[in-house]
Amino acid sequence: MLKKRNAKDWLLDGFIYLFMIALAVMTLTPFLNLLAKSVSEEWAVVSGKVTILPIGFQLETLKFVVTSSNFTSSLGISALVTVIGTVMAILLTAVTAYPLSKPQIPGVSFILILFVFTMLFSGGIIPNYLLIRELNLLNHLGSLILPGMISVFNLLVMKSYFEGLPEALEESAKIDGARTFTILFRIILPISSPVIATISLFYAVGYWNDFFSAMLYISDPALKTLQIYLKDIVINADLAALGMSPDDMMNLPGEGVRAAAVIASTVPILCVYPFLQKYFVKGVLIGSVKG
Repeated sequence: MLKKRNAKDWLLDGFIYLFMIALAVMTLTPFLNLLAKSVSEEWAVVSGKVTILPIGFQLETLKFVVTSSNFTSSLGISALVTVIGTVMAILLTAVTAYPLSKPQIPGVSFILILFVFTMLFSGGIIPNYLLIRELNLLNHLGSLILPGMISVFNLLVMKSYFEGLPEALEESAKIDGARTFTILFRIILPISSPVIATISLFYAVGYWNDFFSAMLYISDPALKTLQIYLKDIVINADLAALGMSPDDMMNLPGEGVRAAAVIASTVPILCVYPFLQKYFVKGVLIGSVKG
């Protein structure tokens, strides 16, 4: 029997809904402001009258940004790093998490403690830079991919998920003569799509938004990532970073171009998320509850 709801329950639900709506508005307001500036008329952007609704409408600013050689080059570098890094990170995380999910393996608890230790303490910026330099990875895409190839948090989530899978699956496969890697790649991973999709999104967002690694290890303009490009146009706001000539600056507001660049760089991740949303909550909850 369902409990009859009283006035106190309805009041609590109303408060929760109002709180969530207010939080959503606070979260969306900066994004809507940028979107409005990117499509508003020049005079409205320059005069500072644009809030969350566009004044007038034009697509020249967005068109300029997405066709700019600097933007497309940076976008390609970031997309390449994100795709390669995410695939390699998922493979490395799965190969590492699978043996750690087997408590019967001698020494696995000690190895797990070492991984957790790295979550609490790190070598620091200077040792990491010296390591990348000694590996000859400065001004190389490897410096943007290798440091983020494994996250201990993602490792623990995947490990917990693997621990929740039925042991009978592996036992039957071993009886049929399957080896460890065959079990992992042909049995375990195909039925682990929720956690793989969730962690893939974590890694992809991490690589896509990575600013610090590119700032430390990349000085070649040809390898400038999208985040460094955004830093140049948002902070420096010089014509070279914007990819604009003085004539372009007369026709397009710099503030609108900066807003359009941020919007254009956000769209790829926003397009990926809906396809992974159905796995997102399930993957996180299964891994965290089991852990």
